[in-house]
Amino acid sequence: MKTFLENQIFTLDLHGIRHFQVKEVVEDFVLMNQDKTPLIIICGNSAKMISLVSETLTSLNVNFENTTYGRIRVNSLDA
Repeated sequence: MKTFLENQIFTLDLHGIRHFQVKEVVEDFVLMNQDKTPLIIICGNSAKMISLVSETLTSLNVNFENTTYGRIRVNSLDA
């Protein structure tokens, strides 16, 4: 897992993260950086990883969109 700034947007790269770790890692990233939205989460080409991230964001009531395959932008927390 790596976090970095890309085009002034805080980004989480999930390469190397196991499926069972996704929920915790994504929740921590989004909640700890909610004041920095938009955020980017790079899931890679795994449909399962994209699905796990989407499920996690939905459970957090987060406004998000798939910008390109394997890349999700968190626009805001609707809580």
